Amino acid sequence: MDVSVVILAAGQGSRMKSRLPKVLHRVAGVPMARHVHQTACQFSNDIHMVVGHGADQVKQSFSDTASHFWLQEEQLGTGHAVAQALPGLPESGVVLVLYGDVPLTRAETLKKLIGQVTEQTMGLLTVELDNPAGYGRIVRDEQGQVVSIVEHKDASPEQLALTEVNSGIMAMPAWMLHTWLPRLKNNNAQGEYYLTDLISMAVSEGMSVQAVQPDDVEETLGVNNRQQLAVLERWYQQRAANALMAEGATLMDPARIDIRGTVRVGPDCLIDVNAVFEGEVDLGAGVRIGPNCVIRNARLGDDVVVEANTLIDGAVLGDGATVGPFARLRPGTELATGAKVGNFVETKKASIGAGSKVNHLSYIGDAVIGEGANIGAGTITCNYDGANKFVTDIGAGAFIGSNSTLVAPVTIEAGAFVGAGSVLTKTAPADQLTVGRARQVTVKGWSRPVKP
Repeated sequence: MDVSVVILAAGQGSRMKSRLPKVLHRVAGVPMARHVHQTACQFSNDIHMVVGHGADQVKQSFSDTASHFWLQEEQLGTGHAVAQALPGLPESGVVLVLYGDVPLTRAETLKKLIGQVTEQTMGLLTVELDNPAGYGRIVRDEQGQVVSIVEHKDASPEQLALTEVNSGIMAMPAWMLHTWLPRLKNNNAQGEYYLTDLISMAVSEGMSVQAVQPDDVEETLGVNNRQQLAVLERWYQQRAANALMAEGATLMDPARIDIRGTVRVGPDCLIDVNAVFEGEVDLGAGVRIGPNCVIRNARLGDDVVVEANTLIDGAVLGDGATVGPFARLRPGTELATGAKVGNFVETKKASIGAGSKVNHLSYIGDAVIGEGANIGAGTITCNYDGANKFVTDIGAGAFIGSNSTLVAPVTIEAGAFVGAGSVLTKTAPADQLTVGRARQVTVKGWSRPVKP
C-alpha cells in the first residue's frame, strides 16, 4: 500500500530555552525534523508536516521539499495535531505518524512497522525502558495482545509499574484515521486529544495492534531539553564512528570525532582526535588526518596526509598530497598528485600542479600553478582590485622567492626565477631571473631621531 507520512512539528520546546523552534535544533549538524523528513523520504512521496510554534521558520527550513504544511494554532494534543492534516490525507493506503523531535529512528525500523499494517491491523512502535516515568504505558491482555495505551498522568499504580512504553510512532490504514480520529474525546487529566486512544478504539472494533520494537532505545528518544539533545548527538556520533571503523578506518579515539554529513573511507585511513567532517567527504585509501582538523565537502585521494589544525573546505586533493599543519584550503582548491601546501598557507580557487610546493606563510588565490613549482614563504597573489578578481598563472618549474607579491593578472612563465621580495605586475619570462624591488640604498651621515 502507498504510504503517507505525518510529521508532528508544532511544539514550542520551552525547556530548550531558545528562540529557535525545537524541531530545528540540530543533531550532527542537521535539524532534527530534517532527519525525520529524510528518513520518511526513503519510503514515501507524500509527506505532511504539522507546524505551530515558529511555523514560518519551520516552513522556510523545508522550502526545498515538496512537503504539505498544516497549521496547528492551538496545542491540544497529538490527536488534534494529526487532525489538522486529515483533509490532505488519502482515504486508502497507510498513514505513518512521526515526530519532528524524535530524529534518529532508522528507516529499517519504520519499514518493519509499516509492514505490520493491513486493512484490519495497525502497527505501534514500543520500547522497554528501565525508567519509564513520563511515558504512556502499553497495556496487554492475558494473551499478550496490546489493548490500550495509558498516559502516565492517567495511569494506575499497577500500570505505572509497566516498563513497555509508547514511542508515539504508529502506522495504520488510512480509512481508520479518517473514521476514528474525529471521534476522539479529551476527557483526560490533560484535557487533550490523545492519538493513542485510537489503540483502544481499534481493539474494541476487533482490530489487531501489532507492536514492533527498535534495535536501540535511542531510536525512540525525543528531545525536550539540551541535555537530551546532547545524549542523542553522542549516540549518533558513536554509531557513525562504528560505521567508519567497520569500513577499515582507524580512529584514534572514536569518542572524539564529529560527522555532520556523509563520510566515505577507503581502507587503512587513520583519523586522529577531534576531527570534524561536514557535508560530503571522500577519503581515499591510506589517508591520514591529524588532530583538530575540519574537512568539509572535500575529496582526498589515496595516501593524502593532512597535518594538525587544518581546515579543508570544498577542495580536491590528489594522491599523495600533503597539507598543513595550520593550513586553510578554501573552495575551488585543487591539488594534483604529490602537491604540498604547508603551515599557515591559505588557498582559494587555486590549481596547484603535481609536485609543486607552497610550504609556508602564503596566500594563493585565483591561481594556476604548473608542475614542480616552488612558492617561497610569504608569497601572495594579489587577486582582487576591490571590484574584480584576476588570475595569476605560474608555469611549471617556476621558482618564486620569499616575500614576493604577484599582482594579477600576471604570468610567471615556465622555469622563471623570481627574486625574493619582488613585486611583479608584468610577465616574468621563462628560464630567466626577474627581480621587481626597489634598489637598496644606505644614506650616509643619517642620524637617528631623538626626543627634544
